[in-house]
Amino acid sequence: MARLLSIDFGKKRTGIAVSDPLQIIATGLATVETPGLIAFLKNYFASESVELVLIGLPKNLKNEDTDATELVEKFLMLFKTQFPTMPIKTLDERFTSKMAFQSMIDSGMKKKDRRDKATIDVVSATILLQGYMSSI
Repeated sequence: MARLLSIDFGKKRTGIAVSDPLQIIATGLATVETPGLIAFLKNYFASESVELVLIGLPKNLKNEDTDATELVEKFLMLFKTQFPTMPIKTLDERFTSKMAFQSMIDSGMKKKDRRDKATIDVVSATILLQGYMSSI
């Protein structure tokens, strides 16, 4: 079986998580500077079999687009031109950052370490992926 990969896209940094080959457990893979994201994905896809890419789509509480939604939609167009055969699906990412922060507190992570936004990005991508896998 191939892996699933999730992306928590951000203007500066992007969190990435992957599943195990059996698609049971989500694990944080990396936080990548967004300008280098396509190159990172090309390298990853060359070395690993990926069945589906999931990307968080930012919405507000009223299910309306946010300022970040446009950035994600532009990235989706770029992704489709760079990886035309790779299936991609968007998922509602509301509350994933808050859930990531809370899970870091619950796991006993020190306050100093919780300030690292890169950690929040990769944990958010992991929560997004685990939520998707739990739903299928």
